Amino acid sequence: MNAKTYESKTHPHIAFPLGGLGAGMFCIEGSGAWNSLSLRNKPNVFFEPNTYAALCVKKTEENIARVLESQVPDYKIFGQVQGAGKGMSGKNYGLPRFQSADFSSEFPFATLNLRDETVPIAVSINAFSPFIPQDADNSSLPVASLEYVFQNPTGETIDAVFYFSSLNFMRAAESDFHVISKENGFVLNQAAIEGSVDTQGDFYVAIDHPNAKINTDWFDGGWFDTVTMQWNDIKAGVVREASNAENSSVGGSVAVAFSLAPGATEKITAKFAWYVPNSDLRITPSNPDSTGDFYKPWYAERFANVEEVMAYFSDHYQTLHDKSASFSRAFYDMKLPDEIIEAAGANLSILKSPTILRQADGRLWGWEGCDDEIGSCHGSCTHVWNYEQAICLLFPDLARDMRRTEFFDHQDEAGHQQFRVDLPIKPTDAIYDAAADGQLGCIMKLYREWQISDDLQWLTLFWERAVSSIEYCIATWDKKGEGILREPHHNTYDIWFWGADGMCSSFYLGALKAMTLMGNALGKSVEKYEVLYKKGRKYLEENLFNGEYFEQCVEWKTLDAYENFEREMNSRNIQTRELLEKEGPKYQYGKGCLSDGVLGAWLAKICGLGEILDKEKVKSHLLSVYRYNFKKSLRTHENPQRPGYAIGDEGGLLLCTWPRGGKPSLPFVYSDEVWTGIEYQVASHLISYGLIDEGLDIVRTCRARYDGTKRNPFNEYECGHWYARALASHGLIKAYELCGADE
Repeated sequence: MNAKTYESKTHPHIAFPLGGLGAGMFCIEGSGAWNSLSLRNKPNVFFEPNTYAALCVKKTEENIARVLESQVPDYKIFGQVQGAGKGMSGKNYGLPRFQSADFSSEFPFATLNLRDETVPIAVSINAFSPFIPQDADNSSLPVASLEYVFQNPTGETIDAVFYFSSLNFMRAAESDFHVISKENGFVLNQAAIEGSVDTQGDFYVAIDHPNAKINTDWFDGGWFDTVTMQWNDIKAGVVREASNAENSSVGGSVAVAFSLAPGATEKITAKFAWYVPNSDLRITPSNPDSTGDFYKPWYAERFANVEEVMAYFSDHYQTLHDKSASFSRAFYDMKLPDEIIEAAGANLSILKSPTILRQADGRLWGWEGCDDEIGSCHGSCTHVWNYEQAICLLFPDLARDMRRTEFFDHQDEAGHQQFRVDLPIKPTDAIYDAAADGQLGCIMKLYREWQISDDLQWLTLFWERAVSSIEYCIATWDKKGEGILREPHHNTYDIWFWGADGMCSSFYLGALKAMTLMGNALGKSVEKYEVLYKKGRKYLEENLFNGEYFEQCVEWKTLDAYENFEREMNSRNIQTRELLEKEGPKYQYGKGCLSDGVLGAWLAKICGLGEILDKEKVKSHLLSVYRYNFKKSLRTHENPQRPGYAIGDEGGLLLCTWPRGGKPSLPFVYSDEVWTGIEYQVASHLISYGLIDEGLDIVRTCRARYDGTKRNPFNEYECGHWYARALASHGLIKAYELCGADE
C-alpha cells in the first residue's frame, strides 16, 4: 500500500500521536503544529503550547522567515479554541507560515511536505517514535523525533538558519520552574513542589548538529515582548548563544546555521524526551478506603531522569528507527486491500495515546478512551477490551499480563471477576460488577494467549482460576444449566439484558468451548462444559434464530431476579410503572437486529476456537445486519442519543434496528448510535466468510467519516478519544487469514 496523502484542504483535524506505550504523547498536526501534549500521565487533548520550528532564508534584500507549518486551520481561528473571541493572545498563529502542506503516514512514521512558492527551499518533516513488535520496553519509551529535511532546488547557494523555540510548557506551579541549557539543547523543567505528588516534570529538546547554538536566556517582558523579540531574531537570522545563570528563562531555543549548494540537502534531527515520574492517579472503586500508592509510569522505574532517557534514545536512535521501519514496511506491504491496512494502521495510534498506561511493574492498564483532560471509563474494561485484537499479536507478553490481572488480581475466590481494574493494579476483593460478555470473553482470550504462546505450563497456572470464573458465570446467569444466559447479565451497553440473547449467550458458548479445549489439553474433566455447550448451541439455533438473524427472548417474571424488577417498579413514577408492566425491563433489544448479535461467535473465531454456531445461520445474521443496519446516509435517521459519531449525510452501521417491528419504547441506551469498533467487528466477521465486498463497504464508510475534514483519521472516538474498541480494526487482518478456510 502506498501511504495515503492528505492535502492541506483535507487535513485540518489531523493529529498524529508520537510517544510510547503508556508513556504519554504529543501530536503533530497535518499542518506541522503541535497539540494534545499529554505528558503528565493523563490526557490534555486541547493543549497546544507555544512551540514551533522556523526557517530563515538569508537574502541580500530581505530575509524570508517562516514557521515550519502550513496555514492555521479555519476551525482554530474562531469559536473552537479557548480565547478566540479575545484575539487568541499567547498563540503564535500570527507568524508567517508556508502556504500549504501534504501529510502522509505509515505508522509509526508520518511525513509532511511543506509548500510555498516564495520560499526557495523545499522542506519536509519526518515524524517518528519507536514501535517495535515483540519489544515492549523499547516501544514504551517517552520519546519522539522530528527530522527536518531541507533541499535546494535552485542553481544558487542558499544560506539559512533553522530554529526550534519553545516557551516552558512544563511549568505546572508558581515556583521552581526552569529552562536548563544542555550541550545539545535545553530542558523545560518543573521541579517537584512539597505537598504535590505530580508537579515534577521535564521535557528535553536535543538538536544533534555541530552548528547548534543554544539560547536559554530569552527576553522577558510584558504584553507580547517575549514572542516579539524571539521572532525578531528569527527574521533577522540571528544566531544567539546564551544561558541564564539562574535557569530562569521563560523559554529556550536552538539555532542551526547551514548553507545549501545547488541540489544539496541538509537534515536536522530534533529529538525529544520527557520524564514525569509521579502522578496523582489512584482509582480504587473496589476498595474506596484505599490509601495505597499512586500510579507510576514504567519508564520512571527504568530511568532515573530525563537525561538518562535522552541518552538512551540518542545512543540507540538508529537501531530504534530501523527496527520500527522494518515493521512499518512489512505492515504496509501486506497483500490486503488498502482500506484494511489504512484502518488497522491508523488505529495503532491508540497504543501511543493516553488511553494506555503502563505501570511501574510493566503491566498495561487502559482507559476505554480519553476525555479532554482525564481518562474516560477506567480499568481495562473487559467488555470493551474484548474487541481489541492488536496487543496479543504485537506484544503477546503484555496481553498475557492482562490475563493475569483479570484472573488473579481482580477475580475473587468465588470466580467473580470485576470488569474494571483498579489503578495501580493490585489484588483486590471483587465487589465491583461482573460483566457477562467481559468475563466470558476473557476465557476465550485466555485460550488465544495460550495458542499464541504454545506454553502449556503457562496455561496450567490459570486453569483453576478459569474454572472458578466459568462456574461463577453458570451459577449466576445460567441457574438451570441450559447453556444460555437467562438471569439479568451486565454487558458492554452498560445495562443488563434480561432473558437469553444471541450476543451474550454466544460469548457463553465460546467460553464453554474454550474451557473444553483447554481442559482436554491439560487432561481435565470437561464433560459438564461440553454438555452445556451442546444444549446452549441447540437453544440459540432453534429458539433465538428467527430465520434471518439471532434475537433476544426478553423475560422477567420467570427469573429469580423478578423480585428486583418488582422493587424497581414500586420505586418509579406512575408512567414508568405502566411502561414496565407493559414491556418489561427497560433497555432490551428483543426482536431487534443487533449488530453485535453474534459477537461471541466473532471473538471465538478470531481467537482460534473456530465456529461455535451453525455457520450458515451466522452468515445470515451478518448479512441481515448489513442489509438492515448499514446506512449510506443518516440524514433521516432518528438518534436521540449521542449523534456525534455519525450524523447527517455521513454513513455508518447502526447498533440495532427493528426490521420486523417490536422496537421497545426505551431500547438499550446506545441503540441508535454508530461505533467504529462494532463496524470493524462486523466487517471482519463478514470478510472471514468470504463476504469481502460487504465488509469493505462498511470499512470504507467508517473511514470516510475520519478523512481529516471533520475528524482526525488517527483518533477514532466513542466514549472518549482514541477509543480502545476501535482496535477491533486489527481483526480485519486476521479475517483475511480465515477467509474461505474450511472448518
